[in-house]
Amino acid sequence: MSGILIVEDEHKISRLLQIELEAEGYEVSQAYNGAQAWDMYREGSWDLILLDVMLPEMSGIEILRRIRANDPATMVILLTAKDSVEDKVSGLDLGANDYVTKPFQIEELLARIRAALRLREQQQSSAMEDGEWLSAGGLRLNEGTHQVERDGQPIELTPREFELLAYLLRNQRQVLNREQILAAVWGYDYYGDTNVVDVYIRYVRKKVDQGYERELIHTVRGVGYVLRDHA
Repeated sequence: MSGILIVEDEHKISRLLQIELEAEGYEVSQAYNGAQAWDMYREGSWDLILLDVMLPEMSGIEILRRIRANDPATMVILLTAKDSVEDKVSGLDLGANDYVTKPFQIEELLARIRAALRLREQQQSSAMEDGEWLSAGGLRLNEGTHQVERDGQPIELTPREFELLAYLLRNQRQVLNREQILAAVWGYDYYGDTNVVDVYIRYVRKKVDQGYERELIHTVRGVGYVLRDHA
């Protein structure tokens, strides 16, 4: 079952999309403004996002820019006004997979969603065949398919947790301080508390190391963190 996030501030349109998509067998969640959508994207795992361009609090174009800064895999279909050529061009340049203009026919939108999800499946299959895995000990992470497993057991991570673990794996055996991790995973324009790194390290540790005799993520006191397969 594919997970779809609808980001649309017009409640009637959002409700109509929810009904149609659930009838097609998709798992659907909804956000009604840009800030809520960004939070839901970071904390969830989505196959496809239906993203309205004109949103309160944060525009769809800004959300798309943030998504594509770290995530090339999630399919994004923009919902744009009929005459918003500039939004369409900006969206496609930033990495949108498709766009649909309002008002739209639901049959056309459903067909475009199916096409985008087929492309995602093809990309995942190709990534698996290419063997794009990062590994340490029994931990493996595929950046193409966003699969994570340890000793053959799948691990579910949020997009932010995935990016953090991928960064640690790409730099395994190298001690990384909080500022380095913030810049790589949250971006250079992040102005929040550096303690967010400690919080997310704790989240990832719980999912990756808990229940295993050998821990992979280690704290280096006074410096930062390192991923290695020995103490």
